[in-house]
Amino acid sequence: MVPALRYIRGACGPALGGFPGGFSSAGRPAPGRSWPLCQGGRPASTRSFDVVVIGGGIVGLASARALILRHPALSIGVLEKEKDLAIHQTGHNSGVIHSGIYYKPESLKAKLCVQGAALIYEYCKQKGISYKQCGKLIVAVEQEEIPRLQALYERGRQNGVQGLRLIQQEDIKKKEPYCRGLMAIDCPYTGIVDYRQVALSFAKDFQEAGGFVLTNFEVKDIELAKENPSRSKDGMKYPIVIRNTKGEEVQCQYVVTCAGLYSDRISELSGCNPDPRIVPFRGDYLILKPEKCYLVKGNIYPVPDSRFPFLGVHFTPRMDGSIWLGPNAVLAFKREGYRPFDFSARDIMDVIIKSGLIKLVFQNFSYGVNEMYKACFLSATVKHLQKFIPEITVSDILRGPAGVRAQALDRDGNLVEDFVFDGGVGDIGNRILHVRNAPSPAATSSLAISGMIADEVQQRFKL
Repeated sequence: MVPALRYIRGACGPALGGFPGGFSSAGRPAPGRSWPLCQGGRPASTRSFDVVVIGGGIVGLASARALILRHPALSIGVLEKEKDLAIHQTGHNSGVIHSGIYYKPESLKAKLCVQGAALIYEYCKQKGISYKQCGKLIVAVEQEEIPRLQALYERGRQNGVQGLRLIQQEDIKKKEPYCRGLMAIDCPYTGIVDYRQVALSFAKDFQEAGGFVLTNFEVKDIELAKENPSRSKDGMKYPIVIRNTKGEEVQCQYVVTCAGLYSDRISELSGCNPDPRIVPFRGDYLILKPEKCYLVKGNIYPVPDSRFPFLGVHFTPRMDGSIWLGPNAVLAFKREGYRPFDFSARDIMDVIIKSGLIKLVFQNFSYGVNEMYKACFLSATVKHLQKFIPEITVSDILRGPAGVRAQALDRDGNLVEDFVFDGGVGDIGNRILHVRNAPSPAATSSLAISGMIADEVQQRFKL
């Protein structure tokens, strides 16, 4: 028998196997013990928590950490469907610590990003996690981009981004000798980090504070506990039953969902509103060959164009010294479709029938065609990159990894740009808080988001 779930003792340590008991009251395991399983993978005892967090990405782990540090007397569990933590959006992103310059003033994105960047830097210092505050240039290469660049600079100042300044061609050359541009915003507060390492550190903090992580637990049902003699006591105290695809159950009082690419489906499982729907967009990266990495020192970004839904291709240094170029933005045919031909009929039908994708396509048809063309032909992407660094050629780049972005989309085909948090009504809905949309810069903002979630959980559930 291969157990369907694992209890992880440390963020990077081995899973504990075997069946040593060690239970505390209410059927919960004592800290440092694994959940016992019996024949057939069925639970030997009902697992019960005060709060369950669904989703073991960086936002879910940060939220669980914040909750247990604020409420150490509560039993809190994290459920993750994969065998390892933080392997999807957290483990497939650019690793940039964003400064908060791009986002609409007074929006949650702007506030949480500026706060979150400061918190991430401080956390990394405290934990000895390597990072580089290598800065970023947002470069105008055409005269028509300069008014947008200047407006972006003013937006960044409104958002409280540190150290911004407008620089001219000669100063661009001082910071990025191989980059051409007419004018740029110098954003020295931008950095890079390995976000999966950060997320695993959150998990370690959470577990050392007494929290539990259950992996290989893919949620299938969320329902009210059925009254019967064997579970009537727990059914009153822990009225919500969460069941996985193996038939194993966890009971709890309250639920926080941070399900990323599956946030709409988890919301629907709980009887809450499935909208906004998640549409997966794949972003393919290219990698600069090692002998050409001298061409790029820090992050180099284009001036965003509000007519188009995504930012555009940029240059991103990585903690390992490599340079990533990209990403593009094309529809993924599977929610975890990291390869061009990954396909799920269910995911595609959901996107076509239940979301506003068709309207989005019509609104941005030429942009979408251009992105697909660049995904197929490296020369098209290189032509765009040469606007910033003319020395780059097709022979200097390799195809690299890809990520899938969980983009929330409303019924009218509009991208939901800001963070969305909601609950529901009824016996289950009143006990659930859903993180429905946490797009980039969610990793940068994770500690700030977790503080807000902990506040909302405390207020909503009267903890």
